[in-house]
Amino acid sequence: MADDRFFKRGKPLPLARLAELAGTALVNAPDENLLIRDVAPVDRAGPCDITFFDNRKYRQSFQETRAGACLVSPESVRYAPPGTALLVTKYPYKAYAHIASIFYGSERPDPYISDRAFIDETATVGRECTIEPGAVIGPGAEIGNGCWIEANAVIGQGVVVGEQCRIGAGSTLSHCLIGKSVRLYPGVRVGQDGFGFAIDPNGHIKVPQLGRVIIEDRCEIGANTCIDRGAGPDTVIGAGTWIDNLVQIGHNVRIGRGCVIVAQAGVAGSTVLEDFAVLGGQVGVAGHLTVGKGARIAAQSGIMRDVPPGDEMMGTPAVPIRQFMRQVAFLGRMVKKERN
Repeated sequence: MADDRFFKRGKPLPLARLAELAGTALVNAPDENLLIRDVAPVDRAGPCDITFFDNRKYRQSFQETRAGACLVSPESVRYAPPGTALLVTKYPYKAYAHIASIFYGSERPDPYISDRAFIDETATVGRECTIEPGAVIGPGAEIGNGCWIEANAVIGQGVVVGEQCRIGAGSTLSHCLIGKSVRLYPGVRVGQDGFGFAIDPNGHIKVPQLGRVIIEDRCEIGANTCIDRGAGPDTVIGAGTWIDNLVQIGHNVRIGRGCVIVAQAGVAGSTVLEDFAVLGGQVGVAGHLTVGKGARIAAQSGIMRDVPPGDEMMGTPAVPIRQFMRQVAFLGRMVKKERN
């Protein structure tokens, strides 16, 4: 189903082998040796495709699918159409991600350094790196083995980039230390001045921003996201955190492990997001707050006080999500009463 101008598909694999690789149980399989050639959406899959069903909104599409195989939860087996082999798992979407990655592995060009890149003589570049035209690597910068620096990316003085990182086209990095296997998408800005100044009626006075940005291993930072360096303490992004496009992270912010921050969210200075916290799209978090471990904030919410671990919040100012729903219901009843 993927456009072969942009995506290269791997070789077909037997159904039984895919079930093994994905750690799933194979059920209702007329032919365990059926060659699966591709992944596809449930409503477009054919007899040699594998798909997944993980959302009851698409139950009818699942019941009508022509897919040769489908990843499903144990609870969904009873809805399967005849003739479709089932790969049963508690986590169908996760298993699908694994199988899709088998067919469409991450591709990169062969290692090379373009003669149109500029690399300072005091910089260090590791083995088997790809450095595309227009890239700039400044004095004293260190690039780890196997990195891919895309076109027109700028790696500033003293910046350290760990092994197997991919730095997107047009990105700029300064005052930062990047861990291993980090991906920065195009246009990311890391390490610029934090928004720190003393307000004065005669003209605001800039406060020097003397910290760094630390991005730990296996993070993904979406396109055009900005992460300011600290004013004194560092700005820290914890291992395995994924940040979407167009997110603003202020100076001194500390983000824990495995957090998720969705597009257009903003986190003001000196705030702490503990491990596995989730911010929905367009969430705003005021400065000097703590969002507890595993807390989840619904889209377009405004956080103006600390959030306890595990809480779910919604609204502006944000309140516990059940309270928010009661407030909305109450307002609806009041409006209806007023109209009557």
